[in-house]
Amino acid sequence: MELRLAGLHHRYDEVEVLRGIDLTIPAGRIVCIVGPSGCGKSTLLRLIGGLERPSEGVVLQIGDTPTASLNPLTYIFQDFALLPWRTVEGNVRLGLEDHALGQDETERIVADVLARTKLSEFRTALPRQLSGGMKQRVAIARALAVSPAFLLMDEPLSALDAQTRELLMDDLIELWERERFSAVYVTHNLAEAVRLGHKVVVLSRRPGVIREVVEIDIALAERATHGPELEAHQSRLWQSMRDEAQAAEMELVDG
Repeated sequence: MELRLAGLHHRYDEVEVLRGIDLTIPAGRIVCIVGPSGCGKSTLLRLIGGLERPSEGVVLQIGDTPTASLNPLTYIFQDFALLPWRTVEGNVRLGLEDHALGQDETERIVADVLARTKLSEFRTALPRQLSGGMKQRVAIARALAVSPAFLLMDEPLSALDAQTRELLMDDLIELWERERFSAVYVTHNLAEAVRLGHKVVVLSRRPGVIREVVEIDIALAERATHGPELEAHQSRLWQSMRDEAQAAEMELVDG
């Protein structure tokens, strides 16, 4: 299954947030969305996930949804969104509880996804006992438990310190190498975008339009050893959006 955005426009009352977004998001790839503050990145993700309806245009799902998918479009949020009274296992189980699964099948899925995300030995821990990185790993495990066709990731690493962010990026790359999951990944961090994205979409300041789409052909597993090339991509992205980022900041301050 792939996603196709056609002629997306979105407004909040008189404020035009997005204008004329046309984009194909292929299966088995991570597409990163970057742009100045307030350009509509998170709004675009909400439109893709169906949390909001676009003012104009459509979001199309092309092809069949994978048969194992219990929730085709599944979010991973910046703030983890874990239930504090539930254990790691209980939080992962949450997304399965609205589906007609037997106990044995539920147990199999939970055990499998905990193993895939290196959480098996922490299954009985509560969120308050976990570091920020571990909490986000639980959020990723909970999302994977429903076998999504696409992960919709809204700045999932921005609340973490630099060291933890690097470790989680390594984990995501390792996971993608094993499973070839599909994701739309919103971030303000250009280093994250060039490290994780097969394709990086640059939005302009509000109203957000697509300024550029950058393809990064280096294999994810090899990017740690291609520092200069990644830095060149990051520099290109910054040059593309620097002036508008400064203008957007002034608009936010003045507003």
